[in-house]
Amino acid sequence: MKLTNSAQMREMDSYVIEDLNVPGVYLMGNAAEHIATAALERLGPNGNVAVFCGVGNNGGDGVGAAAYLVSKGVHVRVFVIGDVEKFSHDSREMCRRLDFAEGALEAFSQAQDYDLEEYVHSCGIIIDALFGIGLNSELYGDALSAVRLINSTQAFVISADIASGVCADTGAIMGDAVRADTTITFSLAKPGHFIEPGCTHCGELRVCDIGIPQDIVDGAISPVFAVTAEQVSLPRRRADAHKGNHGRCLIASGSVGYTGAPALAARAASKMGAGLVYLGVPEPIYDIMAVKLDEEMPFPLPASGDGRFAANAAGELVRRANECDVLLLGPGLGRSPEITELVISVIRLAKTPIVLDADGINAIAGNPDILQQSAGPLILTPHPGEYLRLGGDLTSGDRLYSAREFAHRHGCVLVLKGHRTITALPDGTAYINTTGGPALAKGGSGDVLAGMIAALIGQSLPLKEAVTAAVYLHGLAGDMCAEKLGEYSVTAGDVISMLPRAVLSHLTYGA
Repeated sequence: MKLTNSAQMREMDSYVIEDLNVPGVYLMGNAAEHIATAALERLGPNGNVAVFCGVGNNGGDGVGAAAYLVSKGVHVRVFVIGDVEKFSHDSREMCRRLDFAEGALEAFSQAQDYDLEEYVHSCGIIIDALFGIGLNSELYGDALSAVRLINSTQAFVISADIASGVCADTGAIMGDAVRADTTITFSLAKPGHFIEPGCTHCGELRVCDIGIPQDIVDGAISPVFAVTAEQVSLPRRRADAHKGNHGRCLIASGSVGYTGAPALAARAASKMGAGLVYLGVPEPIYDIMAVKLDEEMPFPLPASGDGRFAANAAGELVRRANECDVLLLGPGLGRSPEITELVISVIRLAKTPIVLDADGINAIAGNPDILQQSAGPLILTPHPGEYLRLGGDLTSGDRLYSAREFAHRHGCVLVLKGHRTITALPDGTAYINTTGGPALAKGGSGDVLAGMIAALIGQSLPLKEAVTAAVYLHGLAGDMCAEKLGEYSVTAGDVISMLPRAVLSHLTYGA
């Protein structure tokens, strides 16, 4: 799903109104009707509605929705924050419609009287039309007070375009934000609908047509996308295929005391369709892995005295990697100077794609320039802590920009994990995942994801499709597990077991 930022949306609106001569009041009226229709769907008999409006065009949408509701016999009070003299021409037309329907505007003040607050708490529906996508500073004064009042109620909240207080471009919370149950956005969704923490204020998202010509919407160029079920597909397998056709996946993982990570990654790779899964482990844990795994093929590599890989294991790893279709390097490696030496050597010499995860990332912490020295494609899968140690910057609160900039600067694929994982490519494009939740907040979940990514890359899917599909399916399997087992009880092994159902039930197979 293509996403557009606030500047692009304003440019699109301006072009349609000024160059194509589509009346702005027509677009606003359509937006208002969509909002009002959503309210009518939820409104019980004799229900009250409160509409909170700013004085920008988002407020005009809210006034128009109020006018529509009043004309249908709904009891509505409209509270305006700001100077009504600043309403645009189109918003004034919405005010005229409200007046014609015998509704009225009321000024909202922090010094709320009892009647206003009591009424708001009596409402079954609240419409939030305070700011929309135009917000670019922290909330304060009456606006902040209104947001907190809305959030204090038990009403069903509908936000126009985006929950007020959420930055449309970054998902950041600007001081505070409305917690919407439904968000009605127009023409195209925005990044803030999908990126945390803004996505948690969105509720159900509806993307509505307000009359902007479809060729204009389709022609909008954006580097940012949300990954939904419609964008995920796996190729149909040939009837005469054999195991060699579906990828040789090499995993280098584990150390003494950390035998779970390599087992989970290897099993996930097998369950995700890898034809052959080889697992290189330090020699002291080889016997354990040979007992743990039946379908995958562990083999021992030189170890140091502390039970981790020795640096001189790099040569054999590189040789084997260059005979395989993908290498996963990192889960459970531990940290040591020898591990750092090994990881750097493999990055420089292995020509196959490398999925660098966990301690593979930690091994190059503070030295991200090594990424530009890679002999083959690199896919990094850090959680926020690993990303910061790698030199990533999250201080601005803009995860999307940071991920895109890092991937472009270092020429790698970056999978920045978290609620709504972001996959950023070297060309500047980014893909926001829409599956997954707290059930995945368990040790081993990242090892499963890394194995899944490696498996799909090894099956010769293009990097973008392989990574985004793996991230989506990982989250989806977690969601399915949560539905079946509850969020508390899901384990990484449960996620692996649920992968077949995730694939079978939710993918459209391409030719």
